[in-house]
Amino acid sequence: MQGLHLTADLYGCGCDKDLLIQAGKLEVLCRQAVLDAGLTIVDEKFFTFPDYEGEPGGVTGAVLLAESHLALHTWPERAGVTLDVYVCNFSTDNSHKAEQLLDALIVAFEPKHQGTNRILRGSADPEQMSDELLLEPLNENAAYGFRARRRLETRQSPYQLVEVFDTPQFGKLFRLDGCYMTSEKDEFFYHEAMIHPAAITHDSPSSALVIGGGDGGSSEELLKHPSMQRVVMAELDPVVIDVARQYLAQVHHGVFDDPRLEVHIGDGWEFVEKTHEQFDMVVLDLTDPDTPAHRLYTPAFFSLVKRVMRPGAALTLHIGTPVFKPETVRRIVEGLRSVFSVVRPMGVYIPLYGTYWGLACASDSLDPLALDCDTVEARIVERRLGELQYYNGDTHRALFALPNYYRKVVGR
Repeated sequence: MQGLHLTADLYGCGCDKDLLIQAGKLEVLCRQAVLDAGLTIVDEKFFTFPDYEGEPGGVTGAVLLAESHLALHTWPERAGVTLDVYVCNFSTDNSHKAEQLLDALIVAFEPKHQGTNRILRGSADPEQMSDELLLEPLNENAAYGFRARRRLETRQSPYQLVEVFDTPQFGKLFRLDGCYMTSEKDEFFYHEAMIHPAAITHDSPSSALVIGGGDGGSSEELLKHPSMQRVVMAELDPVVIDVARQYLAQVHHGVFDDPRLEVHIGDGWEFVEKTHEQFDMVVLDLTDPDTPAHRLYTPAFFSLVKRVMRPGAALTLHIGTPVFKPETVRRIVEGLRSVFSVVRPMGVYIPLYGTYWGLACASDSLDPLALDCDTVEARIVERRLGELQYYNGDTHRALFALPNYYRKVVGR
């Protein structure tokens, strides 16, 4: 059943009007276009609707193909046509034939305006879904995706849909409610940029609070710092942790077995509201700002977080993409500036997210821009942080070197 499904809506067609009202002429056009595309006709049926209120009726037609079908309907009163071409690719790839057929018909109808859709249907391996294409929207106008070898896990928790896939590009890939969270092979772009700029700037961070972060990646990066004695993870969904333990060892590297990590299951807002502890770092490792986690990206929550931060502490979080959702990024940065004296937006390309991504470090005194490259490199060596795949002295400074369009988004 794997195949390609093409649709087109044509408006203001400038073709001979007979093509829109005479079944015989439309049938000849479609038959020839099908044969020219190299597809195989099994049967065909075309029907002209009767006149209505003195106006000619349209034509509905279908051509049954060995490869699947062509269907269309004409709207003479609107000079419009709807087209539908589907071909299966079971024994051979017929996609280019479908494209040729649709293009030929569009040219024949001469539309002034048109809208088309290209839909990938089915799977070559329906039992394992080994070639599933995973798509995620960046906004209402853009999307991107990755091919999966197979689906490893699909679980509906009380809070969200939790999925894990094995992918050719990134190995095991973790998704929540259809949004990419992390993967084995690219997690370092996100987790190292999220943790180390603030942690390396702090003289000796000994405790940290991670809100969310159930995949364990942020906690693992925090615990690389030898002064870090305790990390508290407040994760809403225990299913995320279960799935991470089972599938994402290459992301968390066994951090859930580290006695310095303390996991609390429950709402992050409530944890911050009720705790009497203070921390050297707070990390908001959440789902995106336009998900149910949106209230944790507000000044009200930032003020709560500030209460649990020790003097000299820093908050880090991701803030979305300034390319595709600049208004969201602007709003979050403005919210941070209403609470903290020092707010440093960052930018990093994250392959899994398909775009340049925004993060931020906020504090009343800690400023990651106070460190030069040599100092960062010296601290990395001194703290024996081991093999880092993204973060170093140069990238520390580069994370805060914002392109001009991003500067305009965040207001400086």
